[in-house]
Order: sequence, then C-alpha cells, then structure tokens
Amino acid sequence: MKRIAILTIFPEAFDSFLAGPVIRRAIQKELVTIEIVDIRAYADGSYRHIDDSPYGGGAGMIMRCEPVIAALRSTSKPNSRKLFFAPSGKTYSQTMAHELALQDDLILLCGHYEGMDARIEPYFDGSISLGDYILTGGELPAMIVTDSIVRLLKGALRQASTEDESFENGLLEYPQYTHPLTYEGVSVPDVLTSGNHARIAQWKRKESLRRTLMKRPDLLAEIQLSKSDQKLLEEIKEEMNDEGD
Repeated sequence: MKRIAILTIFPEAFDSFLAGPVIRRAIQKELVTIEIVDIRAYADGSYRHIDDSPYGGGAGMIMRCEPVIAALRSTSKPNSRKLFFAPSGKTYSQTMAHELALQDDLILLCGHYEGMDARIEPYFDGSISLGDYILTGGELPAMIVTDSIVRLLKGALRQASTEDESFENGLLEYPQYTHPLTYEGVSVPDVLTSGNHARIAQWKRKESLRRTLMKRPDLLAEIQLSKSDQKLLEEIKEEMNDEGD
C-alpha cells in the first residue's frame, strides 16, 4: 500500500479533502494511506511556537527548523521520498505525478509564513512549485499533488477515465458532450452519434490536436507526432485559414 504523509500546521484543513469521494474510496480500498502530521505537536513550550522573526531583519515570520525536522523524523522511513513546496522548486506536471505515483512512500511538507529556515532544506530530497505565483501556505499544493497521484493509482478510477485526459498523451483533451442533444441551438457533433467508432476516434484525435494548437501550441513542440497527426494538423490549419478569410 502506498503511503503519503503530509506535514502541516493546519491538519484540520485536510478534513474535507480526505472525505472526498475519490480519496476516500482509494483509502477504503487500501490503495493508499494518507497521514496528516501536525507540526505543532513537535514544537516545544506551552505555546507550541513553530515560527519566529528572521535573523538580520525582514518582513514576516519564518518557520523554525526544530519542530519541522522533529515532525519529519517522526514519520520518515528509509524509502521515503521527501519533498517541500517552494517557488524555487521544479514546476509540477503530469509527468511528475506519474513519477511520484510510483513511489511507495512520500512525505510532503507544507510551508507557511514568509518562508522556512534554510536549514530545513537539506533534510528533503527536493522541492515542488505549482507555478509562478504565491499562496498563503502549502496545504492547497499538498492536496493538489496528493489528488493527482491518488487518481493514477490502479483501482482508484476506471483506467479509461485517465488514459484520454489532458497531458496524458502530451495533448489537451478533446471536447466532450452529453444530453441534451441540442441546447440553445447548439447540437452535439453528428459524428459522436453516428455509431462509427473509427470516425469517432479520428474526430477525437483531430479535436484534441485542434484544441492543443489553439490553446497550448507549446505542447506540440514537445511530442512526437505521427504522420497521420501531422496530416490532421495540416487540415486544421487550412480550416482555420478558411475561417479567417
């Protein structure tokens, strides 16, 4: 069974997350165990201070190294992969989600305040960034990373539910439809109701390429396109040129 341990000063923030259907089902099926470790429990003194003002001055407070390292040691195992969240970290991606899903034991540290004592970093294997923006704390990133990993575990979702998703094959996912057949004058594409599975598969691939070209063309440069994909892309570009005329 996979284990994910999350070090946080706000353990209550994960109550609703752990009760969510996918996470709860994965835990019940014993695909994963998720441990929420309260860093405050490892702080000394009656007030359980886990932060202090920075040496040399500066705005905000800094997470102290002693309680964080003590919390880490309390849950760390020889095979633990230990990561924290920081703006300087490696940008998170679906590829990284797959890599972490293969780890048997993962520990995630949720930072807070203005930052954390730099002496904490050597105790971890690396850091993760969700993007070029700042959040109040690491709890939301920890939930995002955990969710992205758990849904990849075999048995957490139907396998087909993850195979065609955006980024799984390097492209954005094709548009999808459900009932009603027509809504406010906009109808479901005829091909999707044709029953012709070969045509439907080609339509999905073409629309996936179209959406990627229009919204994330940078992704196309990172994948190896087949000759049929290249042909579809040419068709899409011609259609877009015709629409612009």
